[in-house]
Amino acid sequence: MARYDFAAQRIFLDAPMSEGARVPLDRGQANYLLNVLRLKEGDAVIVFNGRDGEWRAALSPDGRKSADLVLAERLRPQEAGPDLLYAFAPLKHARLDYMVQKAVEMGASRLQPVITRRTQATRVNLERMRANAVEAAEQCGILSLPEIAPEERLERFLEALDPERILVFCDEDAPVRDPLAALRQTGRNPQPKVAVVVGPEGGFADEERALALRHPRVVRVSLGPRILRADTAAVAALALVQATLGDWAEP
Repeated sequence: MARYDFAAQRIFLDAPMSEGARVPLDRGQANYLLNVLRLKEGDAVIVFNGRDGEWRAALSPDGRKSADLVLAERLRPQEAGPDLLYAFAPLKHARLDYMVQKAVEMGASRLQPVITRRTQATRVNLERMRANAVEAAEQCGILSLPEIAPEERLERFLEALDPERILVFCDEDAPVRDPLAALRQTGRNPQPKVAVVVGPEGGFADEERALALRHPRVVRVSLGPRILRADTAAVAALALVQATLGDWAEP
């Protein structure tokens, strides 16, 4: 039997959830369920809020423009995900949308834009990032939404980083070696705190590289012999980390 019911519509609702609760939908959600999907009274919808687990609810329309959801039963309890911080040099428009969606799918718990010396896009639309994170979580059966942090300078981010957190520094100038072996050498704590940093397409400046390498638990890795676009690097780096230090790895 499949672990998730992908046939049922799944939506995020920022509201407390408990058995029997009636939760109003906003206008956009009501229009989507009633007029786009053409759901009817009593049809099942799967809902989550990032705090109270996942619930099966029944649609209760009020005309064609508004509706409530009545929560029937909890399908999955809320579970703590990996403490996986993903820091990245901002990208432009569609590529940033893609990167945010993939980072959420890969289990990132915090998305941190960092401004580097060679960053091209210095302004970040945090609301758009959040909308993309919600969409990815809805579509992929994810229970928790990542924290969307405001952008800050890379130097400040690195200086404030918890010294106990493993820093996976994805460096285009690192020797091309086995990144899985390098990550496994950090050891397997039950749920290690990890930060993954990917720079801009122009690469890191020497001063930024030197500051990152001073972190007490830094792991400098190459993402292979080819130059990856920054949005592709996000998927590659997070897959490596999840396979060795995250929730893909065996305890």
